[in-house]
Amino acid sequence: MAGEIPQAQPPPAVPDPEPVRHPYLLLWRWRRNPLRRPSDRLRAWISLGLVLTVLVAAPAAMFGVGDSAYRHYRSTAEHETRTREHRPAVLTHDAPRHPEPGSDEAKKTRYPVPVRYTGPDGVTTTGTTEVEPGLPADSTVLVWVDDGGRITEAPLTTEQIRSRTMGWAILAFLGVVVTGLAVHAATGLLLHRRNLAQWDAAWAHTAPRWSRFP
Repeated sequence: MAGEIPQAQPPPAVPDPEPVRHPYLLLWRWRRNPLRRPSDRLRAWISLGLVLTVLVAAPAAMFGVGDSAYRHYRSTAEHETRTREHRPAVLTHDAPRHPEPGSDEAKKTRYPVPVRYTGPDGVTTTGTTEVEPGLPADSTVLVWVDDGGRITEAPLTTEQIRSRTMGWAILAFLGVVVTGLAVHAATGLLLHRRNLAQWDAAWAHTAPRWSRFP
């Protein structure tokens, strides 16, 4: 119909402006800002100091602890090699049979069985060792015996020394990192509580003037 007034249309949608990203966001506590407090700068310097400390201390702790662990386990392996030896032992009972003979699991399974063997002093004694499933009594196996005549584990291998050393080195590295994070969190909490206390004191001084009536 001529002369009809068209319905009002909503204004075209204007996309929100993208936030301006400061290129030095990690250094924002050092930027000039009227709202920046002394505690912000203090916290920034503490964070920087902790980062530098962790970057230096973590590798140093990893290599230091790793070297000490390697020396310890290497010395232990040499001592075990000198004081332990392989000796034949005879099963006094049949070893249990695995429910699935011939399976891969059966090949890896070991059962504790009493054995009889002769110690370094020439005395025949008995003990317990782990053997393959299904071994009959009177079968002969080799066991590791220490200088006291007790059945024990085999001396540490090179692979065991390496894995244990790496484990201690990684723990030392992570320990330094976790300590740095804990110190950073603790200092941040203390500074935050200090800021809250300062705000409370400032508000207690300002609030009475705001609440006065003319």
